[in-house]
Amino acid sequence: MTPTLLLTPVTQAMSLEGFTHEYQTWNNCGPATLAMALSYYGWQGTQADLAPALKSDPDDKNVGLEEMAAYAHFLGLEALVRVNGDLARLKLLLSNGFPVIIETWFIPKPGDEMGHYRLLVGYDEARGHFISCDAYEGPRTRLPYQPFDRLWRVFNRLYLVVYPVERAETIAAIMGPDLEDRAMYQAALARAQAEAATNPEDGFAWLNVGSNLTGLGRYAEATAAYDRARVLGLPWRTLWYQFGPFEAYYRAGRYDEVLALAEANLRTAHNLEESHYYRGLALQTLGQLEAARKAYQRALKCNPLFAPAAEALAALERPP
Repeated sequence: MTPTLLLTPVTQAMSLEGFTHEYQTWNNCGPATLAMALSYYGWQGTQADLAPALKSDPDDKNVGLEEMAAYAHFLGLEALVRVNGDLARLKLLLSNGFPVIIETWFIPKPGDEMGHYRLLVGYDEARGHFISCDAYEGPRTRLPYQPFDRLWRVFNRLYLVVYPVERAETIAAIMGPDLEDRAMYQAALARAQAEAATNPEDGFAWLNVGSNLTGLGRYAEATAAYDRARVLGLPWRTLWYQFGPFEAYYRAGRYDEVLALAEANLRTAHNLEESHYYRGLALQTLGQLEAARKAYQRALKCNPLFAPAAEALAALERPP
């Protein structure tokens, strides 16, 4: 008989210790936050060590959690990226000794909205907040539960857990069905649809509906949800960080929409490798091969480690 793994229950308050805090340098939120998370496991580097591997271009506006997970794997750690997190799961992870990196919307001043990573290291039930080791706001930033969740929801409640391989069973027990992608996206879709039904004018709810449908491979339905989100209006930096609309419109054969979204992004920031890549895919499908080649090359100039663009370029240049 297999023994049952006992999880440490959520208590009234807790705070993990053993982090090396550092304030981010300009546009370096991702490397700084990952460096703080890795310090918990004894890694002694800094954001300056991580930045060349995660964002060779200092102006790169986005380092994805999958890229951070890949670096953790390089160091011999395990890493899991999930969507549809909730406050209870975050507290359970923290109670069992796992700090959590989350991607949240950040509004330092009105009209200046952007993505931001935070490292959650604790919580306080009586005061109703998480504790964040924050590269921008400081080592003991308090995040009240409900405002936090509203800002986290913008990214479909996306999070990353880095952990030693010997603790994989504990992670599996905490995650339950959400360890499997399809179950995770189905639950996330139901949640996003409920939020959209409650407030049909909520652009972020429709954005999440689209992203979860994309995760399930239901691209035509996803584009309808994204259409709704765009009509309602999204902050102008939103698609610097989220690429589901590009994938869904491309898979649904709406190549002009892919080009329009990519070119709108690139008018505000020239060094978004994902936008160059999807622009290349659309151009290639439309038969504009030389323009597609240049788009892939531009993506790789922004980020030489961006594998999708490297693979697309190699396939394009391969003799028939």
